[in-house]
Amino acid sequence: MATLGLTDIIGPIMVGPSSSHTAGALRIAFMARRLCLAEPRSVEFRLLGSFAHTLTGHGTDKALVAGMLGLATDDLRIRDSFELAEQAGLSFRFTTLPDADDYEHPNTIDILIQDAAGNKMSVRGESVGGGAAVIRRIDGIDVYVTGESTSIVVRQRDVAGVLAHIAQSLSERGVNIATTRMYRERRGDTAYTVLETDQDVDVAAKAAIESNPAIYDVRIIPGDAGSAAPCAGAGDEGCSAQQSAEALDRALQRFADLNFASGSDLLTWCETNGASLSEAFLAREAALAASLGQADTSKCYLDLALSVMKRAATQPVRETLPSMGGLLGGEARKLTDLRARGEALCDDQLSAAMTYAMAVLETNASMGRIVAAPTAGSAGVLPGVLLALQDSRGLADEDLARGIATAAAIGYLITRNATVSGAEGGCQAEIGSAAAMAAAAAVELAGGTPAQCLDAAGNALTNMMGLVCDPVAGLVEVPCQKRNASGAATALVSAQIALAGIGNLVDFDQTVAVMDKVGRSLPFELRESALGGIAAAPAACAWCAQCGA
Repeated sequence: MATLGLTDIIGPIMVGPSSSHTAGALRIAFMARRLCLAEPRSVEFRLLGSFAHTLTGHGTDKALVAGMLGLATDDLRIRDSFELAEQAGLSFRFTTLPDADDYEHPNTIDILIQDAAGNKMSVRGESVGGGAAVIRRIDGIDVYVTGESTSIVVRQRDVAGVLAHIAQSLSERGVNIATTRMYRERRGDTAYTVLETDQDVDVAAKAAIESNPAIYDVRIIPGDAGSAAPCAGAGDEGCSAQQSAEALDRALQRFADLNFASGSDLLTWCETNGASLSEAFLAREAALAASLGQADTSKCYLDLALSVMKRAATQPVRETLPSMGGLLGGEARKLTDLRARGEALCDDQLSAAMTYAMAVLETNASMGRIVAAPTAGSAGVLPGVLLALQDSRGLADEDLARGIATAAAIGYLITRNATVSGAEGGCQAEIGSAAAMAAAAAVELAGGTPAQCLDAAGNALTNMMGLVCDPVAGLVEVPCQKRNASGAATALVSAQIALAGIGNLVDFDQTVAVMDKVGRSLPFELRESALGGIAAAPAACAWCAQCGA
């Protein structure tokens, strides 16, 4: 969790409809492709847990195939991945195993691959929320590969001297090892060494590692697997992978000081330094980049995220975007028309917030490009609130970028100490977290204090407590779209209460802990399985029967 950063919370920038079931699934397949020794030719996807119940509804099938083709999470060609696979000569099939119980995480996929050279491999991956994923098993051996940093996966004989050879091969080429883990079933048998590095690993380094006769093969997984890197090279900000040991020590200490473990830690730092939540989080982001010898591209990324949010929130206001599942399309235009007729019940700010929030879900459900904030299913709440505040208060884009950073601070703490995954914590973990993030952002942009920002976030979490995740037919459409509008409204209400100076009996950190406990106590049927709640109502079941879902 110490490596969580801006793009983990405000992101990924992705094609909808689900961060865990679309972007996360794509990343699992993308990493599996990178583990292949030759071009994959046939693949079977075995879907477990919630994946077994929501295959087509979340675009998981298209995303998995797209990942095997090497597409990024924000590539609009994900929609056409089946046709692209046919052109590429990749055959695929899906096997759903809803009754299987030999897995730990609710979002688990087993991938069986045969490549062009005849090699066969099995990979188990988990989508852990917010678009992140890990590889947990390769050919029956337990491993742990995140793809966040560049990863090297070495298959070897379990004999002495191999690890030293790997380390020397990398060191001689200026590659610093961040972490190393070795996995094996039996001593002296086949083993896997998994390393994460601070720099990219080139062909020469790979060949040097492979020169040892005890090493069977080496696979390289680039950092941030399956994601676009829009800010790459955006100014070095004085950072360098070749910084001195002394400079690196200073950077590591700076990050340790700023790596807030709780809302209490964050608030203490803000009060001591006279800083806002956004300033604190961006200081942490700069320190994180420096500790990794990387450029701080946070400003570039905030601008990019805002531009994607704006397009996702405004395009459906101008044109209807029919959804992939057929349950959405035209809602944002109807709300806009209601306001134009002067018949809206809510004031302009709240009306705009709900319109923008619902519009983002139209974009999401049509497999358009959105920013998971913190997830795709809750992607409308933050832009809904921010754009409404811009309309009503004349805020500049720079202000909205600052609001996104404030939201990221809250989302980071929730992700670190609880969950933002609907499959783990219900919709309270998705919409609730998004509402908390937006509430804090609204408070800061209205001139509130850091303490009021945390109070507003706690208010929103409390007001969304216990909300179940029950998508009809497994689609991120109903009731998700209207819950985004409700989340935006809750954020504004929670912010106004905090701005009035009304405090909370239960502080932010305790509220996060309670939310996590409540979410994990929800039955499986109420955590993104499409088996309970509204999804199990007679009308919903009748619709599923009619559409064949």
